[in-house]
Amino acid sequence: MRIIDLLRKDIMIMDLKAQDKSSAIDEMVSRLEAKQVVNDAGTFKEEILKREAQTSTGLGDGIAMPHAKTDAVTEPTVLFAKSTSGVDYEALDGQPSYLFFMIAVPDGANDTHLQTLAALSRMLIDKDFVEQLKQAATPDEVHALFQREESERESEENQEENGKEETEKPFVVAVTACPTGIAHTYMAEDSLKKQADKMDVAIRVETNGSDGTKNALTSEEIKKAVGVIIAADKNVEMARFDRKPVLERPVSDGINKAEELITKAVNQDAPIFHAEEATGDEDNGAKQSKSVWRKIYKDLMNGVSFMLPFVVGGGILMAISFLFEGFLGEDSELFVFFNTVGENAFNFLIPILAGFIAMSIADRPGLMPGLVAGLMAVNSDAGFLGGLVGGFLAGYLVVFVKWLFRNIPKSLNGLKSILLYPIAGLLLIGLSMYFVIGSVFSMINTAMMTFLENLGTGNAVLVGALLGGMMAIDMGGPFNKAAYTFSIGLFSDTGDGSLMAAVMIGGMVPPIAIALASTFFKNKFTEEERQSGLTNYIMGLTFITEGAIPFAAADPVRVIGSSVIGAAIAGGLTQLWAISVPAPHGGVFVIGLTGLMPALYFLLALLIGSVISGLVLGLWKKPKV
Repeated sequence: MRIIDLLRKDIMIMDLKAQDKSSAIDEMVSRLEAKQVVNDAGTFKEEILKREAQTSTGLGDGIAMPHAKTDAVTEPTVLFAKSTSGVDYEALDGQPSYLFFMIAVPDGANDTHLQTLAALSRMLIDKDFVEQLKQAATPDEVHALFQREESERESEENQEENGKEETEKPFVVAVTACPTGIAHTYMAEDSLKKQADKMDVAIRVETNGSDGTKNALTSEEIKKAVGVIIAADKNVEMARFDRKPVLERPVSDGINKAEELITKAVNQDAPIFHAEEATGDEDNGAKQSKSVWRKIYKDLMNGVSFMLPFVVGGGILMAISFLFEGFLGEDSELFVFFNTVGENAFNFLIPILAGFIAMSIADRPGLMPGLVAGLMAVNSDAGFLGGLVGGFLAGYLVVFVKWLFRNIPKSLNGLKSILLYPIAGLLLIGLSMYFVIGSVFSMINTAMMTFLENLGTGNAVLVGALLGGMMAIDMGGPFNKAAYTFSIGLFSDTGDGSLMAAVMIGGMVPPIAIALASTFFKNKFTEEERQSGLTNYIMGLTFITEGAIPFAAADPVRVIGSSVIGAAIAGGLTQLWAISVPAPHGGVFVIGLTGLMPALYFLLALLIGSVISGLVLGLWKKPKV
């Protein structure tokens, strides 16, 4: 859709009177309501303000672009407004805004607002064009400027299209994301790019990592792509891929099956994605057509990804506090400070996990009931398992609430998110947690703690070996995350870090074993693998298992088989020697906080497991020709 088709001359404001942001929004919303573009000014303004709460749409350079997509809009429209004195619109560069483009899009208009934003943004990069808009005195002049600009751009695009060779590369887009957003995300990106280059396929990969979204896909790129690859173990923005062939796979497939994914994307061998059926539509609550396990795993990993910063930050600060306690005593100011901060972070673990599981299931309306479910699990001693179940239950109860209110009059739509969903969702999850989940899982939690406390040495060794081996089976996949999540639950409920020691050492063995094998069996590895192997010493010592993934992808049977053997032995040894760790992450940087002898035993178990795995791998692999 062209900008001039949306840019109505009869609603332009050529002399905006407002002097501040709030007044400017009110003046533009009133104009849209007066021209019957908006049938519910209150709802539309609420959506505008929600978007502004995320980050100001004052883009800088004197331009602001407030926008909203809601049922309160009757037809897609762009309102142009100009202020001669400038408005303090909280722009990103701190300067006044002079040109305003308020974009109003109906809820069912797919990605019209995204396309409009992208098209406007490209035009407004041209400073000469912006200056001409500032000088325009009438709506006709503004319209003529946009018409000329769009015509010139279309002419340039046609020339470029005509000049292209008929044998142009096929083009696909991809999104990679993992729960932690540290290793898998970027390894999948690298794998897809390398494979696409080998196959002579053009590709653009967006990463949803721990530092946010990078290389975000534009609407033009999505439109141009013959297929879409989603290699992700957590939720990503999907509505933009409406009516495109979309291949949804775990992030591990992006690493290990890049050729298969790209081939299917190029051949459009993937189901057509329909946004209205896949985003938890408020009218019917329909869910994406995935297997039950895949959906549950993805929702769980969404909660885990948001919980991990609290685990790592809070756990390590608490571990440091124990160091100060050992040297200075429990009354020292340093111990009290570090312990208090770490403990406060740890108190958020279960509510954050439950809240973001519920949000993954029911979108934003699920967040608050999920957080409350997690907190009620903590307060009722239902523990980690109670919070986990509470998060899933809160999400599906909110989906049920959405379904209940699906037929209310459109005039009351504005009440859904601010009144109906919060009250009904909170009431239902409150009743469930108070009368059922809290008491039932409190008993289950107590029984499980009693069982673990009464484990004999032999049984404890078996449990430790099992958890250690699970960490090495898929190195960040479902088995790995299941073992880690289980141990985190025990750690947060009891503070006992014994099984956490088995899990941590199980995750440290694979990369260290690979580093040892590539160092002492050089003829079994390529030069590139030997260089990568050196970095695995550091990754292994700091408990980053993912460093082993490229080696496992290239030789899965030998690498995974040898890693599981050593990791299971090391995990069992931590229980045989009664080793406990004071933090759920950090590797060797937190082991020293356990005390001298436990630290030495841990390092000995790590050495034994890593050497065994390294020897098995080195002897098992065939020499490189």
